[in-house]
Amino acid sequence: MAQPTYQTLLYSVEAGIATITLNRPDKLNAFNARMMNDMIAAIDATDADDAVRCVIVTGAGRAFCAGADLSAGPATFDFDARGLEAMAVRAADGTQRDGGGLLTLRLFDSLKPVIAACNGPAVGVGATMQLAMDIRLASAEARYGFVFARRGVSPDAASSWFLPHLVGPQTALEWCFTGRVFPAQEALDRGLVHSVHAPGDLLPAARALAREIADNTAPVSVALTRQLIWRMAGAAHPMEAHRADSRGMQARGASGDAHEGVGAFLEKRPAKYPDRVSRDLPDIWPHWKAPEFL
Repeated sequence: MAQPTYQTLLYSVEAGIATITLNRPDKLNAFNARMMNDMIAAIDATDADDAVRCVIVTGAGRAFCAGADLSAGPATFDFDARGLEAMAVRAADGTQRDGGGLLTLRLFDSLKPVIAACNGPAVGVGATMQLAMDIRLASAEARYGFVFARRGVSPDAASSWFLPHLVGPQTALEWCFTGRVFPAQEALDRGLVHSVHAPGDLLPAARALAREIADNTAPVSVALTRQLIWRMAGAAHPMEAHRADSRGMQARGASGDAHEGVGAFLEKRPAKYPDRVSRDLPDIWPHWKAPEFL
């Protein structure tokens, strides 16, 4: 499959691992509409490519992402005043949908595991975009900040859902109330990140984790697992999970992957899973419908 090209990202695939690198280093990888569209397109590309087993997202230069591009000055977040109607995604009532949220909702639906390798400062949307990624690794030089209240705005990127699910309401509120920037070790201590690494060890650690997934698991099973864990985070009752689990077990139990996985285990050999996400992902969600915006 031909590799796509982007204005604000670097994109590569090697041995089943796609790496998406935010690539505006002169702007500390500040987020703008072009980057939002590029990132959504990149996740579309990883979903469509059966050769991709796992995705790593990192930043070029010394930052992961310094938040929204503030080059428009005080009117940065005043979308109507800036006359952005041509590039806006509007709801029925005229509300401009938040660009960070469009990205995190796309990440929520990803069929491939997404690992954040946070190499440096990540504030505002640079922090909130990572919340919809599955596993977050940080450099010891990383810094996080949910700085919205210090800019006179409110949290973006559906972080009011994602952040308390990850760290609990008390920590989420303290970080967002104060808007302070905090170190990677605090992010680790409070459960925001999985591990902290020396700067030179960050990407090797992310690749080792991605390699563990790519080399040992069935891609369709991983895609279903990702959907189950994320979607059931908002379920009202465990019966919703039981319904989805039951459909998943029935569909996957009859699959070539399950036959191969059990056979390989019994024969003490590596499994070669035949199923592909693009053609063999079962629909275990007849009751699922993502809520419409407004």
